[in-house]
Amino acid sequence: MATKGIKPIAPVPTANDFLDIVLSKTQRKTPTVIHKNFKISRIRNFYMRKVKFTQDSFDEKLGAILNDFPILDNLHPFLSSLLNVLYDKNHYKLALGQLNTARHLIDQIAKDYVRLLKFGDSLYRCKQLKKAALGRMATVMKRQKDPLAYLEQVRQHISRLPTIDPNTRTLLVCGYPNVGKSSFVNKVTRADVDVQPYAFTTKSLFVGHLDYKYLRWQVIDTPGVLDHPLEEMNTIEMQSITALAHLRSAVLYFMDLSEQCGYTIEAQCKLFHSIKPLFANKPTLLVINKIDVMRLEDLPAESRALVDQVVNGDGVKVVQASCHTEEGVMDVRNAACDALLAHRVEAKLKGNKLNQVINRIHVAMPKPRDSIKREPFIPEAVLTKRKYDPEDPFRRRLEKDIEAEEGGAGVYNIDMRKHWILSDPSWKDDPIPEIMDGKNVADFIDPDIAEKLEALEREEEKLEAEGFYASDDSMTDSDDEREMEELKAAKMHKAVSQQKKKMKNRPIMPRTAGLTTLSEMTEKLTKAGIDPSRIVERATLLAKARGAERKRKRDEEDEMDLDDGEEGGEDDWMDVDGDNDDSPRKKRKGVSGMAQPITQNKRAPKTDRTTIGMRDSTQMAKANKLRNFAQRPRNMLAKAGESDRAIRVKMPKHLFAGKRGNGKTNRR
Repeated sequence: MATKGIKPIAPVPTANDFLDIVLSKTQRKTPTVIHKNFKISRIRNFYMRKVKFTQDSFDEKLGAILNDFPILDNLHPFLSSLLNVLYDKNHYKLALGQLNTARHLIDQIAKDYVRLLKFGDSLYRCKQLKKAALGRMATVMKRQKDPLAYLEQVRQHISRLPTIDPNTRTLLVCGYPNVGKSSFVNKVTRADVDVQPYAFTTKSLFVGHLDYKYLRWQVIDTPGVLDHPLEEMNTIEMQSITALAHLRSAVLYFMDLSEQCGYTIEAQCKLFHSIKPLFANKPTLLVINKIDVMRLEDLPAESRALVDQVVNGDGVKVVQASCHTEEGVMDVRNAACDALLAHRVEAKLKGNKLNQVINRIHVAMPKPRDSIKREPFIPEAVLTKRKYDPEDPFRRRLEKDIEAEEGGAGVYNIDMRKHWILSDPSWKDDPIPEIMDGKNVADFIDPDIAEKLEALEREEEKLEAEGFYASDDSMTDSDDEREMEELKAAKMHKAVSQQKKKMKNRPIMPRTAGLTTLSEMTEKLTKAGIDPSRIVERATLLAKARGAERKRKRDEEDEMDLDDGEEGGEDDWMDVDGDNDDSPRKKRKGVSGMAQPITQNKRAPKTDRTTIGMRDSTQMAKANKLRNFAQRPRNMLAKAGESDRAIRVKMPKHLFAGKRGNGKTNRR
């Protein structure tokens, strides 16, 4: 995970991979077919597009790299200094500057060669200009081999840095190597820092998190620092110095009085005094670690004097702990967190924010308008109200007391109606609530309804006995019959419609399949008890009339054919051999002037549409030949016609040909 303030960075390809990505993209995304017979403007545009697309691809990829990497001047001072310590600010800026220069060079190359391509006068020259442009761009990118490799290493290292928030509550653990800093961080946080019994086990910053007073704190474990000048410190030690210099935090300086770390008490005190300027304006705790081996009270007088010099400094608080037995570890954590909280509150009170807020606050104090003294008024009911006492037998009964008396929770059901405010309190217990104007259903019931119902029944019995309903019997019967007939008709209609629906999906039979001869029909009707004599007589008359009508039509058609033959003249009739005679093997000339065979079929066309406009058979054969010749190119492409869609190559070669060898690169 990257440090907070540095966004994730995409992988940086090598120079050769960069070229393969860009040139392959150019090949895939731009047209690939050009021919010398094309217009010269089309050829120029083809190669200009290649050059411009390549330049855009280089610009896009290089721009993404330059935007992903952080600008040191825009970062928090801690992050900026940390990157300077780890990667050398000058080398970092130089690598990014070289990529930026390469981007501008590629843009200029593309601009120059596009200008030259506008004057290309042949396919060969345009192609050579395109090759030269892409070649120069590739040369520029190959020179960026080292900056790209350096930036990829920086990216990988940044991605492995811990997440450090420079602005949150921070505890910073520092001191000589092997004094127990990492053990303390492992005890108070969920971090898992490697702990070994030798110096400089921790080579970089480690971060753990803890919760104290419902707040999230970060604890930074720094590498050990030795007491020598700043310019002689290595990269590991400089990470600790950078964190001490730029992070607003509580500093926990660890000391090992048992000297098991390999450094004397005097050396540890000297280191504290040498880096003390970095503790300015920060709460500082001197943590005496490994008290299971040596406590502060057990030190010899000389060593105790050295420690007292450290303790007597401004704002230094001493806390003792042992990470081995976990004695005092939580005390160290609590003391450090409390000190930092107090320091942050004090810094806010001292700052300008307090004055700005106070200036905006105005507390209004009432001023007396006359000399009359007005005492506060407290209602009598409030003064006389008895205080609730659970032991008082005459206390006000609460809902809780009623619940306990009625059987407790789960048994007692609170009566919500007792708090209703109604005009008449007795309405609260009504089984039927009011529904309109203070009345409910019961208010609308007639109290004499039973007597009225009995009187109505007696009246009906009297009318029936007097025969009041008997005079309408005939009318009622006729109405009933009419209703029965309508019901039967409706049922029949419904049955017919259902039958039609069933017939809709039945298999259709040909008309001839259902034909019945006259004799069969006569036989069936006789069996059914019906006299078929009239049907037979009518069918016989109808058959005779239809036969006469067909005979008349045939005679008229024959007369019409004879009339046409007589009026045609000698020029309209020719034998197959060209002789004029009256043989039946004659042909009639069509509209096109070509001989047409005589046909007796009325549905046949009068003329052959394929020969309209042709002078003779020779001209027709030539037209057919030309038509077939014009269709030959489409037939070679297996197209059905001019509108048949073109199907491109399903598998482009550049996607399936595999790695390129050492051969030619003309395909680009």
